[in-house]
Amino acid sequence: MQLISVRIGRVYSDSLEETVKNLLQSLGKLNRPYLTVVEEKLLNVLECEYEREITP
Repeated sequence: MQLISVRIGRVYSDSLEETVKNLLQSLGKLNRPYLTVVEEKLLNVLECEYEREITP
């Protein structure tokens, strides 16, 4: 299981839509080391959607 901050860092980019950036920033500010089921699903969707941009 990867750290939340590492996963967010792989997806985050200045070119993202404002809503996506805000969601990632909110997830990064959480004061717990885990995501809820819904938060995990949202991050998974973003990782899948932007995978082509973050894969070297």
